[in-house]
Amino acid sequence: MTHGGRLAAKALRAAGVECVFTLSGGHVMGIYDGCLDEGIRVVDVRHEQAATHAADAWARLNPGRVGVAILTAGPGVTDGVTGVANAWRANSPILVIGGQGPFGNLRRGSLQEMDHVSLMRPITKWADTCFETGRIGEYIELAIRTAMSGVPGPAFLEIPMDVLHAPIDVDAVELPRGRDYRVASTAPQPLIDAAADIVCGASRPMVMAGTALKWSDGGPALRRFAEATAVPVFTNGMGRGQLPMNHPQFFNRSRKDALARADVVVLAGTPLDFRMKYGGSIPADCRIVQLDLDETLIGQNRSADVGLVGNLGANLDALLAAIERAGGVDHRVHSAELRAIEDAAADALAGQLHSDEVPIDPMRLCHEIAEFVATDDELIVIGDGGDIVAQASKVLQVPEHGAWMDPGPLGTLGVGMPFAIAAQLTHPDKRVLIIYGDGSFGLNGFEFDTAARFGLPIVGIIGNDAAWGQMMRPQAMIYGADRLVATELTSTRYDLVVDALGGHGEFVTEPGEIRPALERAFAAGTPAVVNVEMRKDVGAPKGSTYV
Repeated sequence: MTHGGRLAAKALRAAGVECVFTLSGGHVMGIYDGCLDEGIRVVDVRHEQAATHAADAWARLNPGRVGVAILTAGPGVTDGVTGVANAWRANSPILVIGGQGPFGNLRRGSLQEMDHVSLMRPITKWADTCFETGRIGEYIELAIRTAMSGVPGPAFLEIPMDVLHAPIDVDAVELPRGRDYRVASTAPQPLIDAAADIVCGASRPMVMAGTALKWSDGGPALRRFAEATAVPVFTNGMGRGQLPMNHPQFFNRSRKDALARADVVVLAGTPLDFRMKYGGSIPADCRIVQLDLDETLIGQNRSADVGLVGNLGANLDALLAAIERAGGVDHRVHSAELRAIEDAAADALAGQLHSDEVPIDPMRLCHEIAEFVATDDELIVIGDGGDIVAQASKVLQVPEHGAWMDPGPLGTLGVGMPFAIAAQLTHPDKRVLIIYGDGSFGLNGFEFDTAARFGLPIVGIIGNDAAWGQMMRPQAMIYGADRLVATELTSTRYDLVVDALGGHGEFVTEPGEIRPALERAFAAGTPAVVNVEMRKDVGAPKGSTYV
């Protein structure tokens, strides 16, 4: 006889779970004991929000696997809510196991007792409680299957303390077989043919590739489509990196122009949300072919001419086959026109990219980061900030065999180190770089302690303008530069904070020092941060600082 925590760990291991993220709590401690038996790595962080963010990143980096966070009851679960909400908007398949007071004391006011399931239900695909020790494995399999199936997303399982720790003969419990019900279907052929007719009749088409393409493992199919048709491809969300950024059909500086002149837009997993002005950024007379995992997103905010529901990679391949049967298309001339716009935009930035100004021009910082990233074809880059990340995206190319991660449409700051921890654990042989704003660093900066304890040589670089810059600038422009409130910070020595937590810190004030500092940080072999003092732009910005 043993306890239910070991059954929980056995079920997790059967589902392929190799690592769980947590912050120590008595309600869930039995699962840790089981993880020791099952060889599951337990990574304890300094805030439960970091645990759920790390689970999110684990799912993004391990296709076909669920990310797992284990949270103690009450404030442990509530602290994790932001990470669950972020995973919900990003469609990341995670399982959060939450503790609860003893079932035998339900509604009696036990320590940290609250209604977790009702709290989690609006931001999960599935939320429930297991009240019987022998069914823990069954509930875990159901939660994981729900998180992974169809449009992926979070699942929440609550296990009361007395249920989890009750004695049980684990060997006598038959665990359900893990199943993978990720979407593999394609749309009906008549719809594929109708979409092909629209693309074949286009003069100025474009593709907007987004998050659902990533969850469909659709990157190779997108590349085949782009190369065969020469249609220009733009990306947002987790579509970023699905087509290598050095590919001739990848574009990122001419989207506004491409949309303004487009007669056909292929939305490959890109919802018509705020990032697309709810469909308003697409001309009224432009035709739309929309591909998505979720049938409810087809035509949301603006009608689509044809909707293709199913696996995006499979549907892109089917669409390409139909186009080729119809004689194929070649949009190299259109792509060349957009490339000229991209080149002109790059030329316009050149002065800032090479500026020797002190305090450092933000775009010079971004240029130095981009040049460094270009030296490592497998670097994993994480964006955690407002202005600085938006500016970096103009010049930084995601390495072809690396990865880019950012919060996604919820816009949650503080994902940097939690995402990086999951990335470094997944790929211990790769280098991981976080691009920080100084505001976002403050949210989960203490996770540098976690990285130090687990020997993870993650490097962060902070664009430090001593402000919540993305808020300060519009505030000054709307209300006046003399009415700034709640948007200014101090030029804090975050490098010294990381030093104190067992890492390596660098403070940079000259543009020529940025690259050497980054190289030293990665050579240190410990968690490190490069804290870069850059120019603060208040009100009407200089150059491209205000995005």
